[in-house]
Amino acid sequence: MTTSASTTWPREAAEILDRAMVCEYASLTRDGRPVTWPVTPYVGAGGTLDVSTGLTYPDKAERARRDPRVALLYSSAEGTELDRAPIVLVQGRATVRDADLQANTDRYVRESLAKTGAGFAGMPWFLVKRLGWYFARIWVEVTPERIVWWPEGDLSRTPEVWTGPGDVAVPASDPAPTGRLPSRLAPPADWRPFADRAAHLGEPVVTMVADGMPLAVRTRSAVRTEAGFDLRLPAGVQAAEGPVCLTFHRHGPAMEWQENVVLVGTATGEGDRLSVRVERALNDWSLSGNRRERNRSFLGQGRMLRKRLKAEAARRGQPVPRVTLFRR
Repeated sequence: MTTSASTTWPREAAEILDRAMVCEYASLTRDGRPVTWPVTPYVGAGGTLDVSTGLTYPDKAERARRDPRVALLYSSAEGTELDRAPIVLVQGRATVRDADLQANTDRYVRESLAKTGAGFAGMPWFLVKRLGWYFARIWVEVTPERIVWWPEGDLSRTPEVWTGPGDVAVPASDPAPTGRLPSRLAPPADWRPFADRAAHLGEPVVTMVADGMPLAVRTRSAVRTEAGFDLRLPAGVQAAEGPVCLTFHRHGPAMEWQENVVLVGTATGEGDRLSVRVERALNDWSLSGNRRERNRSFLGQGRMLRKRLKAEAARRGQPVPRVTLFRR
């Protein structure tokens, strides 16, 4: 896709695609179940929509490398200064980039600090550059194939649809690393305490699988039940039975704090009604509370993930990337 490709995207959606602090990124597991996490999106130089994941927690990228069918939902205008922004769903194909970890890290330092930066405001640079476990990145470049948007964020209105040209070639991902992914923490034994936490996070994003693609949408309502949640879907979206993911989250205007809860299960439904039976919660990483509490949580994650940094670089046959300051 050429650098002019983004000019073909619908004008009504383009501004939120460029300015959003957060989107919900959905990828598929090996057995076809959707998993959706909030991430910070960027517009790529080659007409793609790009997200990243840490080199030390590469699952989001490895799922996309194995199965490039992904979705991005732009359902929050927090921090964009946009009034009555549309809610935008992008479905497309992913290309995973991790063949040059130093270039990936340089880009993430430059672009993330320019876009958010609030979490590192006031932190001495000699401390920031020690955060390689966080800034070392894998990029996922998404070539849009279909864009659906609800004007002014009104989920009761029939959405608009844009379909990309059918002859666009999606580049292949970089070769997969050798060896095995790092072991994961065991999932929580009980999802209910996580659902309790989610009660103040607003309506969830639900991700279904429809026509072979992850379909992530912001729900119009969600009612807690003994087994899970009863949901009402946006106008223009029909219930798709099968595996689902529920993603609850909130964030500060500049990503200075964030709270996340992700639940997975199975859904049944008809029309715009979906009933979800939750099976388990996924381990999440939230940064909430006052600044001291957030720093303690962030650095605590670092102590755990730092051990993986060298191993993940070695799996790709590369040295550990350095964190370099780019002055604007």
